[in-house]
Amino acid sequence: MFDATLSSRSQAAGDRLRCILAKLDTAAVAVSGGVDSLTLATIAHRTLGLRVIMHHATSPAVPAEATERVRRLARTQGWALDIFDAGEFADERYRANPVNRCFFCKTNLYGAIATRTRAVILSGTNLDDLGDYRPGLEAARQHGARHPFVEAKVDKTMVRVLAADLALGDIAELPSAPCLSSRVETGIAIEAPVLAMIEAAEILLRERLSPRTVRCRLRRAGIVVELDADTLTAMTPETETALALELAALAAVRGVGGRPVAFAPYRTGSAFLKGAA
Repeated sequence: MFDATLSSRSQAAGDRLRCILAKLDTAAVAVSGGVDSLTLATIAHRTLGLRVIMHHATSPAVPAEATERVRRLARTQGWALDIFDAGEFADERYRANPVNRCFFCKTNLYGAIATRTRAVILSGTNLDDLGDYRPGLEAARQHGARHPFVEAKVDKTMVRVLAADLALGDIAELPSAPCLSSRVETGIAIEAPVLAMIEAAEILLRERLSPRTVRCRLRRAGIVVELDADTLTAMTPETETALALELAALAAVRGVGGRPVAFAPYRTGSAFLKGAA
């Protein structure tokens, strides 16, 4: 049995993961702070103990709350944790925000981890991720990174079940949260002040509206706030006007003002323009 806390609904998946991980002498888990990588890190630690190290990269594209979440779980679970700067902001190819930006991001991430350890690199990629356009997977392939959830045939739903059964609390219900750079429309340069504005805007909107989903997008046409349908419908015109003014002021303080603010329904990856150069 992999873990006494696992229920019948997750036991088989947990056993498959344990079999995969137990064959490794050492491992390095790339931990972003989302449910996938945190769940994998937990399972890897309970399987390999001190033979696994968690690696978390910080940058302007990583929300502070994600880093704090990683630190907190590392403290409570006794992980060996390495926090570092992967250096993607020094890579002009990444900052140009091309259609394959994620390739350059992950190339820097896995390359940085490879300079810090000789252990096999593990990612939290799950089965559902394989259906999307994910150039970061090519970077993983080039660095020999493995995807235990894929190997164990674990999808996103099962990742959340595992997280709940492993008593990871609200981590099991964390909404998907790609890096802050994903909010910037393809072809618009990635700049630290823009990402700081986006992070601050989403914090403000969560405080004001408690939405199920929120994305602050920077587009050529301006700033677009995407919200789940229920939250968007519940907003009054007065609330929308007041929030637009607050967000415009917030953007101005961070040097990215002068852009109109609009609200729209949430669409997954809507800032990603696959046909862009």
